[in-house]
Amino acid sequence: MGFWGTQGTRRGGPFRGGRVFEQGDLKYVILQMLDEKPRHGYEIIKELEDRCAGAYSPSPGTVYPTLTMLEDLGYATARTEESGKKIYEITAEGKAFLGENKGTVDDIFDRIAEFGSSFLGDAMKEVHMAFKKVAVATYSNASRNPRDTEKLRGLREVLDRAAKDIEELMKK
Repeated sequence: MGFWGTQGTRRGGPFRGGRVFEQGDLKYVILQMLDEKPRHGYEIIKELEDRCAGAYSPSPGTVYPTLTMLEDLGYATARTEESGKKIYEITAEGKAFLGENKGTVDDIFDRIAEFGSSFLGDAMKEVHMAFKKVAVATYSNASRNPRDTEKLRGLREVLDRAAKDIEELMKK
């Protein structure tokens, strides 16, 4: 048994040797995500992790070389923002390539959805995503006000109440 009482799917299981993606799949996934909106490499990594319910996160060592390859093929372009971060966008050629490979892209995204659901189950996936939102909101807001003891005390009280409410709910 693995985390949350599920069978582990990182190795073995129904996902082709435990892998979410077969060789070459990541280029389709990244292009589809760039078709949704321009993104930074880190944003692509985090979005894929979210879509896989936290059970899989691609490494920068796979995402960034794939982005470079997509640029070399003319399927994506990158521009550097004032912050120094690169933001990637799909090109017309990239959109055409996606269209030509729609069946493959749909199959890959079906596998991603299946992977996330099998890891946690649909209901548990929703709980996991809600928990992640709370964690991000908690830490991002607390880190902006690290010396505001009144706000931090209030935050702790909200979290304590939430924990108590969760315990009460699950006892029923």
